[in-house]
Amino acid sequence: MYKINIGERIPDIESIDHMGVKHKFSDYIGKKLIFFFYPKANTPGCTVQACNLRDNYSKLKKMGYVLFGISADNVSNQKKFSDKYNFPFILIADSERKIIEAFGVWGLKKFMGKEYEGILRTTFIIDEKGIVESIITKVKTKDHFNQILEAS
Repeated sequence: MYKINIGERIPDIESIDHMGVKHKFSDYIGKKLIFFFYPKANTPGCTVQACNLRDNYSKLKKMGYVLFGISADNVSNQKKFSDKYNFPFILIADSERKIIEAFGVWGLKKFMGKEYEGILRTTFIIDEKGIVESIITKVKTKDHFNQILEAS
């Protein structure tokens, strides 16, 4: 599977968020973006990661970033996740995995000795022209905001 790299333009994909609103990435040209891909809404690691970003969201916003959380969950699950933890950012419901596969974050994972395919927790920092500036692959869920600061 192809994986998007630093220096490449992000694909212009249309997607639906947790509120059922459509987003097309070309609509965000001129804005800095953060895409954080996470395996599944309402699971412990994903909750810790998203809450860390929620708690630091105002700082990211002051830095000019628009934040997108992306998983293969459906709209309903993304909405429940957002409502439960009061997330101020956009959660994309990529149940058809168009964005996930375009960014190359679907792959083989291991957990408790078992192998399976799923979303590889990854964050992309994207400039105002839609070019990937940085990629974080070894995400620290409890300290993800500081990883983003270091990478941006």
